Amino acid sequence: MTGAAGRIGTTLREAWHGRFPLRLVDTQDLGVEREGEETLVVDLADFTATQRAVGGAEVVVHLAAIPSEDRFARLLAANVAATYNVFEASRQARVRRVVFASTNHVTGFYTSAERVGPDDPVRPDSLYAVTKVFGEALGRLYADKWGLEVVCLRIGAFGEKPGDADALPMWLSPGDAVRLFTRALVAPEVGFLVAYGVSRIPCSWWDNPGGAALGYEPVDEVEPELQRALASERSPGGGLQGGRFTDRDYWVEP
Repeated sequence: MTGAAGRIGTTLREAWHGRFPLRLVDTQDLGVEREGEETLVVDLADFTATQRAVGGAEVVVHLAAIPSEDRFARLLAANVAATYNVFEASRQARVRRVVFASTNHVTGFYTSAERVGPDDPVRPDSLYAVTKVFGEALGRLYADKWGLEVVCLRIGAFGEKPGDADALPMWLSPGDAVRLFTRALVAPEVGFLVAYGVSRIPCSWWDNPGGAALGYEPVDEVEPELQRALASERSPGGGLQGGRFTDRDYWVEP
């Protein structure tokens, strides 16, 4: 698992401890290794180091990335070159499956009045989202050309609860994140598949046949009082699904 020190990585590490043997990879120290864990400090922009990181793995969960808008040069290294290195090193190491953490922002320019699914054209809302489109396209290539199994998970607003009205339709709880990523690990014969990472939200914007194909069943719901409060804050007719990511000012100069 790359990006193991991040919020989702930390959640999965705790949930999977004792269930799966884990090789935890990040650019920062991951603390004390526990039984069944191996920790590595690796710069995934270095292909040789990435080869060492994935060697011998059956499944690679690729979480590592800059998760917001940034200078293109930084995104290029962390989100594009590193993702290519993970896929290519996985192919060379005969890894069976790569689970790629994508983002809801690959379809951020659809309006909140629209239902969107994996078969709809991508409409990225930022350079960050473009790097995730690249990762999904790369996964499609490796699945079609070399038979690598690839699951792309378009993660919504991860957290204990939705932080605002924009997050409500795309909230993903820690518990459901564990359920989703676990199914992405163990579901049989996935080929290439795209699924949205969202909890049990009646007002969700997304159709999620990929989640159903994985056997993912969200459980967690927003408390009714909070849901009513957040829903009342949303402007009539809504806006764009990418929220502030779609703003012209959400940009980092070169």
